[in-house]
Parts: sequence; C-alpha cells; structure tokens
Amino acid sequence: MKRSIKAAMAAAVIALSGTAGLAQDWTPPGPIKLMIAFAAGGGADTQARMIAAELEALKGWNIIPEQVTGKGGLNAVNALASEPGDGTAIAMIVTESLGYNASAAGIDGPGSATPISTTAGTEMAVVALSSKGYTTLGDVIDAAKGGAEIRFGAMSPALADLAYVIGKENGVDFNIISVRGGRAVMDGLNAGDMDVGFGAGIQAKAVAAGDMVELASAKSSALSGTPDAPMLSDYNVPYTNDTMFLIAGPANMDPAARDAIAAALSDVLNADGSEAAGFITKGFGGVKMIQGDELTALVQNAFKQAGALLDASAE
Repeated sequence: MKRSIKAAMAAAVIALSGTAGLAQDWTPPGPIKLMIAFAAGGGADTQARMIAAELEALKGWNIIPEQVTGKGGLNAVNALASEPGDGTAIAMIVTESLGYNASAAGIDGPGSATPISTTAGTEMAVVALSSKGYTTLGDVIDAAKGGAEIRFGAMSPALADLAYVIGKENGVDFNIISVRGGRAVMDGLNAGDMDVGFGAGIQAKAVAAGDMVELASAKSSALSGTPDAPMLSDYNVPYTNDTMFLIAGPANMDPAARDAIAAALSDVLNADGSEAAGFITKGFGGVKMIQGDELTALVQNAFKQAGALLDASAE
C-alpha cells in the first residue's frame, strides 16, 4: 500500500511538472482576441485595455481588444463558444456572467467557459448621500416601515433581486430602480432620483470625502473603506454579491494556454510599477487574483448561489 501511494504521488508530481513546463513554453499561435464585455471608456474597459498593453509589453504577444457587450457578459461568453481553444480568444467578463446571468438564462455557466484568472473584486455596498441622514441599512428599513418611499438603485438584475430580498426579509417594499452601470446609480443618488443604491467601488471617493456613506456591505466580507458597516446577514439576508472581474477562455481551452495566460496575468499585475495594477487599486480596491481549482470552485459556487437567489426573489 505504501509503495502504491508513493508511486501515485510521484506520478502526480511528474504530471504537474509537465503541465507547468508546457505553460512556461507556451506561446500563442497567433494574435489574441480580447473580448471586453463592458462599454468603451468605462473603468472595466480601461482595466482590460491596460492589462492587454502590459501583457504585450511583457510577453511580446499581439493582443487585440474589442467590445462584445450585452446580456451581462453572456454575449461575450456566447462569442467564445465559436472560437478556438488554443488561447487566441479570451474575454473580460465578471463572475456574475457565469453565475446569476447564466442561471437566469437557463444555461450552464460553469460549463460554458474556462475561467483563467480574476483580476479584481468589487466593493459592493448599499450607499446613500450623507445628507439623507442614514448611517446604516437599518435606518433605511426603519424609514420604509415608517411610510417613506425608498427608491433603491440597482445596476444589474442580480442586484435588483438582492434589493427585493432585502425588503422582503425585513417586511418592506422598496421601489427598485434598475439602471445600467454603477455610474448611473451614482448619478441617480446625486440627482435625488434614488434614496439608496448599490455601489461596486465607484463610491469610494465620495465616501472618503464624506459626501456618501456605505450603509452595509453587500459582500461576504467587510468593506475596505468602511470595515465597521453591517453585513446583509445582520438584516436576515442570506445572500451576498461577491462579483469579481474575470478573464475567461472557451470551454474547450487548452490547459497549457490557460495556465500560461494565468501566469502572465500574475506577472503583469504583481509587477512593481504596473499601471494596470495601480488603476485597479484606485478604482476597484486592489488586485485580487484567484486561479486554478480555487477559481473553478468559486464560479461553481456563484452559479449555485444564483439559483437560490432567483428562487427567493420569485417567492
């Protein structure tokens, strides 16, 4: 038995070493198409293009960014399906694309693409103007119970469902306003068209300046800027939103290509003086890279939780 175990371990080490060697030696057989599932000029688009430029400078690869927007990243995922798995086509999406958005569309998110690496998380929070006088989400709920109409801004269907569940679990009905993008939520709050809304990090400057307040973390962990803010679990809500930016390839992607691109992304975003890393830190709270089996598990868990949230919002 001991000899069998040792033999198996030795074989595993050899296999892993072989995979690492293949990834290290891998070069793309042609230009790499980088599909960006976000509107041109926004923070996510800028992040993707800066990463592409630094990958080109570091590795000498030819990377061609192009916009493939729509359906919460699913258009980019669908476009990947017709691309070769040799590493010449990748996409910048979010984990929500393979989680909630895929589940809502009735497709297998984890099976529709190959997760390569995350690049950044989001500081997902319930936010409001400081002038509103709210200090926590509990104040908002109390106001709603007192008869106030609370207009709640959400920039995605997943967040609209989450806002609905927050209200349902606390016996109130929010007027949920769905918009496209975090900037639209911030504009709605500043214009007085919304009372509270979800911010994914874009609120950081306003919070630091005292103009906005983070009323609760919508993540499964504390917020970087307001670590003492309550969690959604404090309000009987068992769901969170841990959306992360994700580089993915086609479902049939060559493991050597996946590993090589993941390693190159790590080299770029961990390099001293990386402008892409600096931009991510400023706009999204810092680089956060998850790869390999941990990333696969994260995507599968996001898909599973999405199904539960969809069921809860349909009740």
